[in-house]
Amino acid sequence: MGTFAVRCVATDRVWVGASRNLDAEKNGCWFCLRLGSHLEKSLQQEWNSQGESGFEFEILEKLEEEVHPLQLPDLLKTKKSQWISRLNAHSCL
Repeated sequence: MGTFAVRCVATDRVWVGASRNLDAEKNGCWFCLRLGSHLEKSLQQEWNSQGESGFEFEILEKLEEEVHPLQLPDLLKTKKSQWISRLNAHSCL
């Protein structure tokens, strides 16, 4: 659980997201991008322009396992917003 960034190395643009399963997040994100069906259109356009080799997936922050399940959605949303602001990034949906 935590937040992640998808970074275009060539343009230095960054998209930030949050997930309950960071291990599976990169696979799902890359799968959608390869198919041309990622919901974040600006990320998909950058991917189409720069190619897969121009992107990096970075885990920004892992959350403690002891987070109460009812608090998790709000906590992930807050952490995502903080990282977007800190990195001057876009949302990765």
